[in-house]
Amino acid sequence: MSELFDQKLAEPSPSHSEQQRRAERRERAQRRRQRRKRTAIAVVLSLLLIAGLAVAAFFVLRPLLTDRPAPEATDFPGPGSGSVEVVIEPGTSGTEMGEMLTEAGVVASPGAFSTAFTANPAASGIQPGTYVLLEEMAAADAVAALLDPANKSEVTITVPEGWRATQVYERIAAVTQLPLADVEAAAADPAAIGLPAEAGGNPEGWFAAATYSFQPSVDATTILRTMVEQTVSTLDALAVPAAERQAVLTKASIVEHEVFLAEDYGRVARVIENRLADTEQVNGRLQMDSTVLYGVGKSGGIPTRSDLDDDNPYNTYLHPGLPPTPIGAPGAAAVEAVIAPPPGDWLYFVTVDLDSGETLFTGDYAEHQANRAALNRWLEEHPSSDEG
Repeated sequence: MSELFDQKLAEPSPSHSEQQRRAERRERAQRRRQRRKRTAIAVVLSLLLIAGLAVAAFFVLRPLLTDRPAPEATDFPGPGSGSVEVVIEPGTSGTEMGEMLTEAGVVASPGAFSTAFTANPAASGIQPGTYVLLEEMAAADAVAALLDPANKSEVTITVPEGWRATQVYERIAAVTQLPLADVEAAAADPAAIGLPAEAGGNPEGWFAAATYSFQPSVDATTILRTMVEQTVSTLDALAVPAAERQAVLTKASIVEHEVFLAEDYGRVARVIENRLADTEQVNGRLQMDSTVLYGVGKSGGIPTRSDLDDDNPYNTYLHPGLPPTPIGAPGAAAVEAVIAPPPGDWLYFVTVDLDSGETLFTGDYAEHQANRAALNRWLEEHPSSDEG
């Protein structure tokens, strides 16, 4: 115990300078605590001030928020009057339609149309096209009008199976009111209408049999190019090589003109293949009435003796092989039949009843002669049917 007491007595006392440094540290620490306290008080006062301003603003603005209704998009009462033509392009959104119709004077505001568009579940089905609408319509009525096909202003052109190019030109001119000369001039520019090189510059057979819809302002070149594109698309879908397209269309056009009943497409296509390959009985001659009639400018009936004697490239009684071009626009069924005809040894066929379309096929010439006799008897009983 005395040793410990003696040891503490022996330890030196802190110097005056050390005591002064300790005092300065205590003062600095105290000043920091005071600054933090002042900062905290300032923050609290600021928050209280902001909260007070927010409460005051609420009470000032509350009457405006509760007493005034939200503004509504301007709308016409309808039903409207006059007329205006608008074009809805592919991919046009409802918002874009509203802006377009507002600019055209059909609806009062884009907002009104947008509201009506959203409210109509069928609105997403509005199709591209040209529409004739009233001016100053109620927005909901404008949406309904765009959904009604009766309001579409379109040029519709139908090309039936078997039609020749000249018939297509006349139909286009009649429907569009374009001069026939303009249509023919467009057809005379193979590059402009997208005619493939294998057509040899002649568009016969390349105007696909189908129904087309165009904008009222369409030109002849666009119409013809669309028809050619449809033919190319069909051939591509059936994997017809480019080098074989012209031959396929030519065969199919003959099938189209020779067949009465759909069930005979394949058999007529097989007759064509067999005749082209035959070197003994028909020597590669198709002997098709349809090509003979095309060559002399006739569109139907039975060839006369004069027609059969006319020496032109389409007279397949005189010339072996295929004619130089198709003889009309084949339908898809005829093209498919040519691509994959059924097996058979048929070289001859004749339609023995021009009313019912009954057609007899055979590979035997004597039997074919008997079938022709049956046709002659039918013609004697129906004398007006052989006029071409």
